[in-house]
Amino acid sequence: MEKERYNFEDLVKVMERLRRECPWDRKQTHESLKKYLIEEAYEVLDAIDSRDDEKLKEELGDLLLQPVFHAQIAKERGAFDINDVIDALVKKLIERHPHVFGNANPEDVLENWEKKKTEKRESVLEGVPKHLPALMRSQKLQDRASRVGFDFTEISQVFDKIQEEIGELKESIEKNDRENIKHEIGDILTAVVELARFVGVDAEEALQEANERFIRRFQYVERRAKEMGKKLEDMSLEEMDELWEEGKRRMESAS
Repeated sequence: MEKERYNFEDLVKVMERLRRECPWDRKQTHESLKKYLIEEAYEVLDAIDSRDDEKLKEELGDLLLQPVFHAQIAKERGAFDINDVIDALVKKLIERHPHVFGNANPEDVLENWEKKKTEKRESVLEGVPKHLPALMRSQKLQDRASRVGFDFTEISQVFDKIQEEIGELKESIEKNDRENIKHEIGDILTAVVELARFVGVDAEEALQEANERFIRRFQYVERRAKEMGKKLEDMSLEEMDELWEEGKRRMESAS
């Protein structure tokens, strides 16, 4: 079925054939594909960060394959097909945008939508996916709790909470209570996420950016050590830290 340019219908047909004729594709299930859906989503994020349109186009295609793959599996067991997915999506978009497809006031749309979702839940925390990255999930859970008033009112309270959790961690370490050490570290991370939320920072993005800074600075240490004819394993912590600070200064001056 070679063509100069393919469309969405062609993609669906190719997926149907792969499920019939490719041994690997045929044995996949919704469960076995879960990890690929997550991986492809993160590769799209990497492509966005790279500002490479060709890479973004490719990664969006890989991500698009996942719902088509899942829909084909569902079709084979008589649950739904890709057209049902599209139909439900379009209806949802129209319903969620009455200020575009109807006569609603734009300012009222978000408030009404959040109220409608809340009325359907037994708990305000329902609907936050458990497979989200931990920091992102923590921030979303805290956002939900905040909507009903479960929140700090002053930033000083958040700092006090962080200090309280650090104190409890120190006590657990002194007692060598391994299980409670993990518990208290989790509480500290939760409190730090609360601080990020309180000052309007996305905790997940902040840590990802910190990871990238760590990579750049550590790789600088590796390069400089190599230029000096040294192995990191043979260097003291003080020597490596000196190169770390040197790299940090150079990167900050270049930005």
